[in-house]
Amino acid sequence: MSVSRRKFLGSSAAAVIVAGTVAKGKVFGANDKIRVACIGTGGRGKDHARFFSQHFCTEVTAVCDVNATITEALAAKIKETSGKAPFTSADMREVMNRDDVDAVSTATPNHWHTLVAIWACQAGKDVYVEKPLSHTVWEGRQLVAAQEKYGRIVQHGTQSRSSLRWIRDIKLMRDGIIGDLHTARGTGYKNGGRQALTYHEDSEPPEHLNWPLWQGPVPDHPYNKNYVPYNWHWFWRYGNGEIGNQGVHEMDKAVWCINKGLPVRVYSGGGRYTYKDQGETPNTNTAIFTYADGTEMIFDVRNRFTNREGGVVVGGTVAEDGTITGGKLREAPGCGNLAYGSNGYYVENVGFFDTDDKLIEINEPEPEQPKDANFINFTNAVLSRKPEDNPCDALVGHISCVHCHLANISYRLGRSLNFDPETEKFVGDDEANALLTKEYRKGFEVPQLA
Repeated sequence: MSVSRRKFLGSSAAAVIVAGTVAKGKVFGANDKIRVACIGTGGRGKDHARFFSQHFCTEVTAVCDVNATITEALAAKIKETSGKAPFTSADMREVMNRDDVDAVSTATPNHWHTLVAIWACQAGKDVYVEKPLSHTVWEGRQLVAAQEKYGRIVQHGTQSRSSLRWIRDIKLMRDGIIGDLHTARGTGYKNGGRQALTYHEDSEPPEHLNWPLWQGPVPDHPYNKNYVPYNWHWFWRYGNGEIGNQGVHEMDKAVWCINKGLPVRVYSGGGRYTYKDQGETPNTNTAIFTYADGTEMIFDVRNRFTNREGGVVVGGTVAEDGTITGGKLREAPGCGNLAYGSNGYYVENVGFFDTDDKLIEINEPEPEQPKDANFINFTNAVLSRKPEDNPCDALVGHISCVHCHLANISYRLGRSLNFDPETEKFVGDDEANALLTKEYRKGFEVPQLA
C-alpha cells in the first residue's frame, strides 16, 4: 500500500510533527529529507538501503560495508535511481561524524550491533539497529543507557511491533479475550537454509573483504569460509544461534504476549542434532522461562523438518477427504506464537479460541498493513522526536534479546539458572555471570554507560 507525503504525515499510523531539533542543530522542514547512512548492506541490509533510498522522507547519503564489492554495487545503484552518489567506506567510523548523515541503519552481523548503535548515538545520530540489538546481556543494557544519555531515537528491528494485526491482537489479549494469560509459547521452526556446514580449514580472507573490520569488537581470529556471508550465526564468537536469528522475532512477540518483563529462572536444553559439523550453536532446543508470579513462557527452536501447529477452516466445511468447501484454511505458521489463558487460547495467524475449541469471532476488519511499516515508524520517530512513535525502542528490544541470551547461557552450561531481573545477573553463579559479557578488541570496546 503506497501513501502520499500528505497522507503519511497526517495518518494515525504515521503521526508526526514535521519539525524537531536533532543533533548538531538539524531542523527538519516540511520538504527536508532524513539523510541516512546504511552500514552493513549484504542480505537484510539491502532492504534497508532499498527503503531509505526510495522513500520520499529519506535519502541514502553514505554506504558502508567491509565487502568492497557490495559497497561499490550498491552505491552505483543508488546513484542510478537517485542521481546522487553516496559516500562509501569500509570503516563506519568515517561515516559517524559526517554532517550529511542524520541517522544510521545497520544490518551488520550480531557482534557489531550494539557498538554501531552506541557510536551512532554518541555522534548525535538516530539509529535503526537490526535484531538482535545486542550480542550479550551486558552490552544491550549499555545501549539502553546510550539511548537515554544522548537523547536519540533507537529502534530495534523486530518488525512485528509495527504489525497492525499484532497490535490489535495484543490489545484483545490485554482486554481479556482469553482471560488471564498463564503461558506464552514461541516457535522458531525454520529448516530452509539451516543445513550441515561443510568443514573448512582456516584460510586467508578474500581480497575484497576487510577481515579485521568485519571482526570489529571481537578479538582477532583466523578467517574461515563458514563465517562469511551468513553462517557466522552458528558460531558463538559472532552469532547467537537460531534463537537470536529468526528466533528473536518470535521471542519478541512471546515476550509481548506474556508481558512480565524479565524471568527469574531459565532452563534450555537441546543440541545440534541430525548432523555433526563445524557449527557450535544448537539447531534444536527448548527454553522454559519462569516469571516471579509463576507464569511461564516456552520457546522452541527446530532447524529440522517439523510439523505445523494445526489450523482451522473459517466460513466453510471440510469433507472426509480433506477437501475444503466455501471456506479458507488458516494455518499456524512454522515461526510464530501461541498464548494460553484462563478462558481460551490464541494461535498466531489463526485466531482466538474459547475453552470448547471454538473460534472467537472478532467484529472488526482485518487491518491493512502498510509495506515497510517498521521503517516508516522509524522515520516518524526521527521527525517527531516522540517516544510513542517508536514501537520498539532499545529497552523493549533489550528485554526480548535478554531472553535469547539467557536461553543460550543455560544451554551452554547445561543447567537451570536463577536470574535477578533487577540486577540483570544470575543469582550466586559466577560461571553463568561470566557469559553475560565478552572480551573486546582494543579500540572497539562497548563503553560502559550503565
